Amino acid sequence: MPILPKERDPRLITIRRGGTLSDDDHRRLAEWAIACSEHVLPFFECARPDDPRPREVLEVARGWVRGEVPMRAAHHAAFHANAAGRDQPAPVKFAALSVGQAVAVAHVAEHELGAAAYAIRAAAAAAAEQGGADAAEPARLAERDWQRAQLPPEIRELVLEDQLRRSPICWNVFDD
Repeated sequence: MPILPKERDPRLITIRRGGTLSDDDHRRLAEWAIACSEHVLPFFECARPDDPRPREVLEVARGWVRGEVPMRAAHHAAFHANAAGRDQPAPVKFAALSVGQAVAVAHVAEHELGAAAYAIRAAAAAAAEQGGADAAEPARLAERDWQRAQLPPEIRELVLEDQLRRSPICWNVFDD
């Protein structure tokens, strides 16, 4: 299921690519996506303590935010995080995919919502594994609310509107 919309929101396209997103807000989106991914990274690291790829990819994402890593290198790093999640249980896989989306924000800002959506799926799947199916929904809502509390004021409205617009293609994880 694609998590990027067919119709792009110009507010999530950088100015240099014909949109209205400033470089500062692009970095804020990336920082928020990194925070969302890092919040669920323990699901991966507890299951796969021998695999440093997702943690290393988050460092690449941080390097891009600081201007130390070129966009192409950050975009390429997403494949390493995604590969780390292959053939893993749902919480582990979704945590790795969240990291892949977070670093891909360097390439396409709209990946910010992918990082958040996969993080929510990781939290819900972990809760379901530990406490049964009834535990998944409270975990989804708790993770969604935690993420929203992390939003910088400068991008809060933009992200909340993006969640409303794209929740149907993001497994409805942002719904109330």
